[in-house]
Order: sequence, then structure tokens, then C-alpha cells
Amino acid sequence: MRDLNRFRGSLLGGAVGDALGYAVEFMPASSIFRKYGPAGITKYELHHGVAEISDDTQMTLFTATGLLLGTTRGMTRGIMGSYVGYIADSYMNWYRTQTEPYPLSPDLPPHFHCSWLVNLPEMFNRRGPGTTCLTALGQRPLGSVESPENNSKGCGGIMRVAPVGLYFCDKRYTPDQIDMIGADSAALTHGHELGYIPAAMLTHIIYQISANGDSIQAAVQDAMTAVPALFPTAKHMEELLALLRKAIELSTQDLNDLDAIRQLGEGWVAEENLAIAVYCALKYADNFERGVIAAVNHDGDSDSTGAVTGNILGASLGFDAIPQKFIDNLELKDVILEVAEDLHHDCQITEYGPWDDVWASKYVSTTYPTITKFS
Repeated sequence: MRDLNRFRGSLLGGAVGDALGYAVEFMPASSIFRKYGPAGITKYELHHGVAEISDDTQMTLFTATGLLLGTTRGMTRGIMGSYVGYIADSYMNWYRTQTEPYPLSPDLPPHFHCSWLVNLPEMFNRRGPGTTCLTALGQRPLGSVESPENNSKGCGGIMRVAPVGLYFCDKRYTPDQIDMIGADSAALTHGHELGYIPAAMLTHIIYQISANGDSIQAAVQDAMTAVPALFPTAKHMEELLALLRKAIELSTQDLNDLDAIRQLGEGWVAEENLAIAVYCALKYADNFERGVIAAVNHDGDSDSTGAVTGNILGASLGFDAIPQKFIDNLELKDVILEVAEDLHHDCQITEYGPWDDVWASKYVSTTYPTITKFS
């Protein structure tokens, strides 16, 4: 069942963890606690009154518009390519926001405007974009699970795939097919097994929660069975499973969060990122605030571990469980919620009409919004 509260919760929850962690991404834990006190950072650090999102949320939004572009092409033209192909096109639009000034000129393929997000000047802020993502998108061809273009296992692949698990929750796709879309979306830029398999795991976890109402624990356990079966020859699978088992075990212990997270890593690579998020989401399965706070107060990639934790907890607990203090001042919160609603409602127009003018301006002509109304 498509639950708008879960869709909004997962996308906005990821942005909350991202924005909270972005302020401390490159700070060691000792510096975080020295600056913010014994609890670490627990509220946004504002810049000009705004809690800034990073490239994690930017790319997550472009993942979502890629999915919706694909479905809209299919509905309006009667034929479509692969979802991963449309996501790749959307990522190329994100790449242009990081390398060119606003506004973009409408070019011919492969750099055409396929995501309405390029019409928002706020997207043209560089917020720590990953070198691997920029390098991979700056050259062709992009990678895939079957034909990787590099050997990176950085967390830039996993931190952006939550929309895949949400979007397909009641579509005619098997969990294996959905997981592979998540994996291939990550493999566009991250070619190591541990760059894209954790993305398949996160996709599966989000899917199980949003489609079946599974608990976080049940969703994680199911992912640990389903995804290895999907990649039976993976050489590094046991490394990932061992780390996830450790995260599960640590979540049941009466242990300081920083000490626990240090046993899992720093989150710069995808398997550590997922393990930290699983630990925080399991330990604080009923408390969104405590989960994302734990996820960002450590030595490593705080915005990405916060984002993935927020994606999971937001999908499980819903938008209504996110404290108002994390909604106020969040950069582009209206855009994030609108994209979540588009993912939830899905394309309602067909080749034969009637057409919804707003939807068509987003996912056909990509001219929306005519005047930027978001903040």
C-alpha cells in the first residue's frame, strides 16, 4: 500500500539527517563534542537562517525525478527505456548544476533538461559533491553492475537510492528486480561490489518497510537473505553480512553510541555507511530524533550516515514522527515534500489524455516552476 506519510517521512527524514550531519561532516568526534556539548550536535547549525542540505539530498531528489521521468515517458508515449537509464540522465542534470552556472541552456541530448530540478537556482550550490560521482558523471560511459567503470565503494552510491525502494512498493516488479534497480543506480558511479550491493540492501529495506509494513528489524533480516541470493558470486558479500550482523548485535547492547559506531567504521564507504544506519535505526526504532542524532555524532561521514538513517526511520515512523524543529528552516523542504508526493501519487496522465498541466510541466516539458516559489 502506498502510504504518503512513509514517502514524505523517508525523503524528508533523509534530508534531516543530511542537514544535521552536514555541519559536522569533516569534524572528528572530539571536536564535535567540544563545540556542541556532551550530547553532540542535536539541532541545526543555520547559515543565513537555513539548515543546508548536501549533495546527498540533491542526488536523492534527482533519483526520484529520474524514476518519474521514466514512467511518464512510458505513459505518454507507450514505450520507455530502463528506469536506470532515466536515472542516469537525471544524474547528468545534477552534474550540470555542480559544474555550470544557473540558468542552464537547453541543449541537445545527452545533456537535455530531463529534471525540473535544474530550474531551481538553489540546486546550483556545491555541497561537498563526491569526487567519484563527479568524475564518473563527467565521462562516458557510465557503469553498471555487469560492466563497472571503476572500483569505488564510496557511500555516494547508497546515499541516493531510497526513492527506488519507496517508488516500487505496489508496482508489478519483484523485490529482486527492484533491488537490482537500486544496485544499478549506484553502479552508475560506484563499481565495487561493496559500492552497489549495500545500495541494493538499502533499497530492499526501504521497500519491505513501505510495501509490507515490516519492522526495521524484519526488513534488515529479509535484506540479508534476499540480496546475497541476488548476487551469489559476490566475493565481498560475507564482509558486508558480518558488518551488518555486528551492527544488529551492537544495537541490542547498552553501549555508548560513539563507541558502538567506531566498531562499525566511519561511513565513508558504503558497507560501513549502511551498518551505521542499521545500528542507529534499530537501536532507536521508535525515536526518529535520537536515531539521527546518534547517526551524525561520530568521526566519519556524518551527513551520509545521517541521511541513510533518516531514510530508514522516516519510512518506518512516517513524516508525523519527525519533530517540528527538524522541519523548520530545512533547506528546500517544500521541494522535498513535493517530490515525495509526486513519487507517491505517480504519473496520472496517459498518451490519450487528459493531461495534468502541472505534471506535464514537470516530467514532459520540464519547465516547472516558471517562477521559483521554493525556499
